[in-house]
Amino acid sequence: MIKEYDSYPLFSVDNFTYKLTEKEFSTNPYLKILTYVEKDKIIGFLLYSLIYDRIEIEQFEVTTKERRKGIGNKLLNYLVEKYQDNNIKNITLEVKEDNIAAINLYKKYGFKKVSTREKYYDGINGILMEKTL
Repeated sequence: MIKEYDSYPLFSVDNFTYKLTEKEFSTNPYLKILTYVEKDKIIGFLLYSLIYDRIEIEQFEVTTKERRKGIGNKLLNYLVEKYQDNNIKNITLEVKEDNIAAINLYKKYGFKKVSTREKYYDGINGILMEKTL
């Protein structure tokens, strides 16, 4: 089940590499989060900023043991469908060049590479991608 928050959600994301803090969430009025919950446990989330007529995906993660089960698809599909007809022009994101699974997922949803940040992540290139809605 997908749950959506526009204020700091009361949950623990101990199984994730990204740690969202209440301060970070409360100081950014544009920040929103989608979570994927199974058996009262968050196993995936998509953190994004909604700024005027565009969306920027800030962080997108599924717990390691739950990957390759379609959870990322469900979260991304929910986001795209929610804003498809809401005067949103595009969705942008950045991904490490060696994260092939994520890049393939984004391509499946129509994201295209628009730029590269050379050696942005400890020597690994960052790929900027965009989907026009």
